[in-house]
Amino acid sequence: MLTDDGKHLYVSWDAYHRLIEKLAVQVWESGWSFDQILCLARGGMRPGDVLSRVFDKPLAIMSTSSYRAGAGTIQGRLDIARYITMPQGELAGRVLLVDDLADSGVTLRAVVERLRAMPTITELRSAVIWTKGVSSYEPDYYVEKLPTSPWIHQPFEEYDGMRPELVARRLAGG
Repeated sequence: MLTDDGKHLYVSWDAYHRLIEKLAVQVWESGWSFDQILCLARGGMRPGDVLSRVFDKPLAIMSTSSYRAGAGTIQGRLDIARYITMPQGELAGRVLLVDDLADSGVTLRAVVERLRAMPTITELRSAVIWTKGVSSYEPDYYVEKLPTSPWIHQPFEEYDGMRPELVARRLAGG
């Protein structure tokens, strides 16, 4: 649900999962066949996991980070992991790159450029749940285009500021 000012989008767990399912159907209906999924940690891990299960494809993970300060609300320097984690082999063939959103587009563009330089990858497409209007990169697949570029409050963000003692209190009913 978008607030009246168009600056915030609040997403429930149910809505979040339906959006991932819509993304899976969009990729499937495109008819494109791929060999592997590479998700960007952290935001792309949940969508990547679901797509990996739905398409029965191996899941690789690449860590990226630019939102660290202010409980993950302030963008800083982009860091991209040097290595890709996967259960076996190497990232190769037709690869579906998955993240949660194209925010500024900086991360996706940088990762796509790096992956396209890898000789083992023969084709690369990208998929996200949301693309913001301010994004400088448009993924091949996305469920929602957000022209006002709101801050997206995803359901798992409640854990950003939560520490173990707070989790323990919450479980104890306090």
